[in-house]
This record gives sequence, structure tokens and C-alpha cells, in this order.
Amino acid sequence: MFTPSTEPIAGSVAISALIALIPLLTFFVLLAVIKTKAHWAGLGSLAVAIIVAILGWKMPVGMALNSGIMGMVFGAFPIVWIVVMAIFLYQVTVKSGRFEDLRRVFDVIGGGDVRIQAVLIAFCFGGLLEALAGFGAPVAITATMLLALGLSPLRAACAVLIANTAPVAFGAVAIPITTAGALTGIPAKEIGAVVGHQSPLLALFVPTILVLILDGWRGVRQVLPATMTIGISFGVAQWLCSTYFSYELTDIVASLVGLAAAVILLRFWSPKGAEEARARVLTPEAAAIPVEQGSKLHVGNTWMALFPYLLVIVIFGLAKLWKLGIDIPAWLASTDIKFGWPGLHGHVVDANGQAVSSTMYTFSWLSSPGTLLLITGVIVAFVYSRNTDGGKYAMTFGEGLAEIGKTIYNMRFAALTILSVLGLAYVMNLSGQTITVGTWLAGAGGFFAFLSPILGWIGTAVTGSDTSANALFAKLQQTAGVNAGIDPHLLVAANTSGGVVGKLISPQNLAIAATSVKMEGQESVILKKVAGWSLGMLLVLCCLVYLQSTPVLSWMLP
Repeated sequence: MFTPSTEPIAGSVAISALIALIPLLTFFVLLAVIKTKAHWAGLGSLAVAIIVAILGWKMPVGMALNSGIMGMVFGAFPIVWIVVMAIFLYQVTVKSGRFEDLRRVFDVIGGGDVRIQAVLIAFCFGGLLEALAGFGAPVAITATMLLALGLSPLRAACAVLIANTAPVAFGAVAIPITTAGALTGIPAKEIGAVVGHQSPLLALFVPTILVLILDGWRGVRQVLPATMTIGISFGVAQWLCSTYFSYELTDIVASLVGLAAAVILLRFWSPKGAEEARARVLTPEAAAIPVEQGSKLHVGNTWMALFPYLLVIVIFGLAKLWKLGIDIPAWLASTDIKFGWPGLHGHVVDANGQAVSSTMYTFSWLSSPGTLLLITGVIVAFVYSRNTDGGKYAMTFGEGLAEIGKTIYNMRFAALTILSVLGLAYVMNLSGQTITVGTWLAGAGGFFAFLSPILGWIGTAVTGSDTSANALFAKLQQTAGVNAGIDPHLLVAANTSGGVVGKLISPQNLAIAATSVKMEGQESVILKKVAGWSLGMLLVLCCLVYLQSTPVLSWMLP
């Protein structure tokens, strides 16, 4: 039997907490200072966490190693499984050629105004990509699209980085929230609902900030009805979907709602100064190209371009909500295989001698979002292979399925990073290191609610992943909340929301943006342009979370 202690070293919580921080500091130093590859940083910090657990917390060697193994297995399934299937679905749209049709949708419905087109691409379509793929894919893809539109490299990079904030909390089918739920034992849908009452505040203003960056205050005034319509519709959809529908589908629904709101608005309203804005916003070469007039969308091509995203909503809606006749959610849940992890369950116990819940493992082979995405991707590949339009969209069903193997290969190092970070998190959680740090930080009392988003911001800024930030700090936030008398749901959600605004300054995301716009080696130039926005949005979140922990804004929480 092993019972985690909060003061195993010198009988002091403070000293023990400082020792417990060593694995995290190792990870950050290896990644940000020594600049090792993320997977090596993860494996190195995992090794340090195991050593600290054995020597500092007196955890049996076998249990410490076994904790790391359990964390890595959880990282593989469901985390990596979901990410791989999400990227597979996106790759099918690229392989089939339907992705180009989706680009044209944004070109046409932008009303001929490059500022609105940029918002639709960077914010709405970027939100869709974040919902399905995440992990840098939205930044890379939308940056190249904005370059093709005619924006300068620096403007394109800054725009996509700032656009890739509000959707991040629910990225990759809400993997950050699923991870936080698994590590804390708090139902993920409850965490998602609280996040859905925080991140929409950013979504309201991000489209307007994008135009401010692209075209200054004059541009903001000229297209404000469009940016506010998109921001408000996106934010409201995030709020409602995360609370009442499905937290996994939040970004998909919000992105499509924002896009639809723009389409409806532009049928009755036209922005001012569109032609003059081209000269200000685009490069001289792009601005000199005449605008095509009267361009129309082909209904069939548009439908096929949007088909994968609509199908995702249908399949997830059935899996999460359908209870007429057959209770599909209950049936899917009944297929889950749950068991206590051998060597840990019943052996790692709390102060009352009860087995800790985090040693239970659930193999949700059918109900997992990853499996639902696999089903969606297979259907999309089949439909696309039967609708080739005379060879214009030539892709066989086999070629579509082959993208699964290619995605797994391309994801191998990113997957190893995820596995090692989850292994690190499980070792720290089960040995008691995380609880010790959380108990120590709870000494800040109610003010910890203000500081809470900063941990998520730091975690994501360093790792480039809100999922990794939650893996590192979600349990810590929960412990600090319990000890400080603050709702743990609020603090775990704050960790997720704080990570949202840390992503745009993470070295990995900066490198992806710089590479995509052909500014390799100039990451520092981009950082100077976006760092202020990151800190400003972080301050807004800190104030929001603190007020939500008090009677002033507690009514906002679900």
C-alpha cells in the first residue's frame, strides 16, 4: 500500500512543493532554454519525476514506473487516437481536392472585402481546423491561405496566431478538457461548460482585433458590423453548445454558426471602403490584381466541401444526445471496458485507505470521439471516392484510407511527446507531487483564483499545447481549489482558458507561423507583434476568473 503525502521532505509542505516542481522545471528548461526536441524534454522530465517519486515521496519503484506506463497508455488511447483520427479526416478533404472548394467558399462569401475574407479564413475556418486537428495545423494552413489572398507575411502570421486563441480550449474535439477530466475525476462535460462561460468573452472581440491588426481603426469602423456579428455568433454558439449540446463539438458548431451569420449579414449589408482597403491591406502586387466580379458558388461543390463538418455534427449528435427509441449514448457507454490498473488500483490509497479513482482505466473503444471521427472519415472517403466529377476530384476509397497510416507516421514524434507528458502527469499525480504543490499554492487563499489562468498560460506557452498544460496542472488546480475553498471546476477550467492565450506566443506555434509565411528565423519579429495581445487577454481572463469566484460574477457559471 502507498499513501501520498503532502509533506514528505523535512515535514514541510513548502520544501516538499519546491522539490515537486523539479520535474516541471526540467521540462521547461529542456524545452525553452536548452531547446531540446519536445519528445526528449518530455521523456527526460518523466525520468526525473520517477526519481523524485521514489527518493522524495518514498513511492515503491514498481509503482512509480507503473504510474508512468499507465499515463502513457492513457496518452495513446484515447488522446493520440483522437488526434490521429481528426487529422485523418482533414487529410481526406485535402487528398480529394475538396479543400480547394472550401477555400473558394470563403473567397466568395467575403463580399469582395479582403478584411472579412481574412476573418472568415483565420477565425471561422481556423476554428474548424482547430476543432478537428489542432496541434498547429490551423496556424499552418490558414497562414498559407492568407498569403494566397495577398497579405504580407508578417500580417498573415500575426492574424492567424491571434485568431487561434478562442477555439483552442475545445481544440481537437476538446482534448484539453477530456484530459483535464480524466486526471481530476471531474466530469469533462462539467469542465467544458465552465470553459464555455469563459472563452466566449475572447471570441466576441477576436475578429475585431484581427481587423485592427490588418487595417487599423479605420478598417475596424468600416467592417465593425461584420466582425461583431461573427464574434457574437461564435461566442454565443460556444456558450450554448458547451453547456447544452456537446463540449466535443463546440468549436465545430461555433465556427459554422459564425460563418452562417456572416453569410446572412452580407446578403443585406455591404462593407464600406473595400477597394481602398485592398491597397492598404494587401501587398502592392496582390492589390494590383483586378477583383473578379459576379463570382458564383456551385451548390454541389459547396455542399461537398462542407459535408465532412456537417457529418461530424450529425454523428456526434447521435452519439451524445439521441435517446428516442434507442438510448445511443447509454448503449455506447455500455461498450466501455473499465478496470483497475494492475499493480496500482487498490495499492495507491488515500488517507482513509480508499483506492484513488485515477487508477481506474477506461478503454472506450467504440464511444471514444476518435472512433466516431474514424467512422466519419471512412464515410467521407467513401462519398468522395464516388463523387469524382469526371476525375476533377480523383481519389479512390483506398487512397483515402491510406491517409490513416500516413497520419500515424507523420504524428510519431508529436505522439511520443503526448505520451511522455501524460506519463509525467500520472507519476506526479499518483506519487503525491502534484497534490503537494497544489496544497502549497492554496496558501494564496481566494487570490489564487486570479493567478489560476497564469499556470495554464505558462504551460501552453512553453509546451505549445493546451492539452499538455492541463496534463501538467489540472490536478494541481483542483487540489489548490479544494484547499483554498474555491470551486475546483472553476480553476481547472481557468487552466484551460489561460492556456488559450498562451498558445500564440509558444515557440512551436511561432515557428509554425514563421515557416508557413516564409519568415524562418524571424520568430522574434512576430513575437513582438503578438506578445502584448497575449498578455492583455491573459489579464482579462485573470480578472474574469477572480470575479467568477466571487458573488460579483458567480452567476455566470453553469
